[in-house]
Amino acid sequence: MGRLYMRRVSLRVTRLLAPTRITPDGVTWGMVVSGLAAALLLTVPSVWATLGAVLLIQIQVLCDCSDGELARWRGWSGARGIYLDRFGHYTTDAGVVCAVGVHADGGLGSIAGWTTVGLAGAVLVLVSRAETDLVHVARAYVGLPRFEPAAIAPQISGVRRLRRIAYAVPLNRLLLAWDLSVALVVVAIVDVVAGSTVAYQVLAVVLAVVGVLVCLLHLLTILTSARLR
Repeated sequence: MGRLYMRRVSLRVTRLLAPTRITPDGVTWGMVVSGLAAALLLTVPSVWATLGAVLLIQIQVLCDCSDGELARWRGWSGARGIYLDRFGHYTTDAGVVCAVGVHADGGLGSIAGWTTVGLAGAVLVLVSRAETDLVHVARAYVGLPRFEPAAIAPQISGVRRLRRIAYAVPLNRLLLAWDLSVALVVVAIVDVVAGSTVAYQVLAVVLAVVGVLVCLLHLLTILTSARLR
């Protein structure tokens, strides 16, 4: 989707933003707000709410592209932009996964067991992100430099095979809001035909299971590689 249209759109938006006083961080805050708004709207048990949430996720990705383009155009760089960008991704990805469970329960007015499944999936999303960031934190604590790309590969053959399978069947991308939005459209249509939220219920379980697998495999990959050495 990025190659087909989003980068073409974002470059035009960035060109419109370039002469204004809007900062790259301001665009990133737009990403944060649109992502959280998408998660909130997705809790409404309606196909139109789902389509609205998908549209907001598209806006979130557009802002995610434009903030970096605008920063490069103006020659800006710094830790603040990276921090806000990751904050936006983490909150959106976790929020949308949680919203799937709330939607499956029938909305914020009737939260029950499926909401718990959604919350569990959201926690697993955040844990998987923390696993990556904690590598950099741990290395910084002991004064190690940033690791080289070669250090990413696991040093145990069995783990390398599991990692290749994960790349071949990238179910982990369901935990990313943009990729998940495609599944949301399909699930919403199925629920309209079925006259229930059964498809959302199945999706909530799938996301939680994928979250468990991603967290375990990612942790195993980190501990068996040279990232912490």
